[in-house]
Amino acid sequence: MAISAPITVPHGTVTAKLNFSRHPPEGQVAFNYVDAPPAGEPQHNVEKFFQDVTIEDVRGRESESTLDNDAFQIIQDVPESKEKEFADDASIKANYYPEVEKLLLDHIPGSNRIFLFDHTIRRAGPNANRKAVQSVHIDQTESSAKKRVHTHMGEDAEKLLQGRYRIVNVWRPLNKNPVESMPLGFASSATLDQKDVIPVEHRYPHGYVGQTAAIAYNPAQKWYYLSGMVGSERLLLECFDSESSKEGTSVKGGRVAHTAFEHPGSRPDAEGRESIEVRALVFGP
Repeated sequence: MAISAPITVPHGTVTAKLNFSRHPPEGQVAFNYVDAPPAGEPQHNVEKFFQDVTIEDVRGRESESTLDNDAFQIIQDVPESKEKEFADDASIKANYYPEVEKLLLDHIPGSNRIFLFDHTIRRAGPNANRKAVQSVHIDQTESSAKKRVHTHMGEDAEKLLQGRYRIVNVWRPLNKNPVESMPLGFASSATLDQKDVIPVEHRYPHGYVGQTAAIAYNPAQKWYYLSGMVGSERLLLECFDSESSKEGTSVKGGRVAHTAFEHPGSRPDAEGRESIEVRALVFGP
């Protein structure tokens, strides 16, 4: 009987290339056309480049980071999900969404209302519809966060906007084994200067405009990853926190830049990383 090769999980502080963005020319709004651009216009006006960055492994220090300080938080020993396959959207919503809602209510102090508005599954195969994103970004901006509240919360939106509201992604790997390749890197919000956040309009057909943020490189940014993530671990990625804009707040930024990256210690034939992220509006206190 053939003996399987041992799993080699790369770990420890590493220097890797992350894909950053440059600010558009002065006076221009950063944009990206989701489909074909209008005649005579480019697809986008944000130039990207790779930069070597030191990325610390937080394995063994999982409890040190918090949403209020870093805009990321690690949760361990999560019970096995009722959802087994993560292949059918209706099944995911019926089985996994309630678990995510409970997780957020249990681990974000003062939260009292959760609305899960979508999810994305990323696969590693050559024919996968969605793969790991290798570009430093933040999923939402203040503008798009407010738009999400209005879109999803109906007549309660204005009242909810008067209190604390956040957008938090709940990220987990789907691999049966610890993650070997394409881990997720994330920068502490406390080290991310607002001038390095580049709002990008995503222009859709028929006039709809969404907004995410690209990130410019700054050596002051502190980058981290969690080596060998397993299915019983969750990574909370806070994209926006309304509390961060208030005077005297202890919330340091409330937005986490993140990206998948190629770990130089990964074996060429390592199992591809697969994952699911569920996006949530979190209200309260």
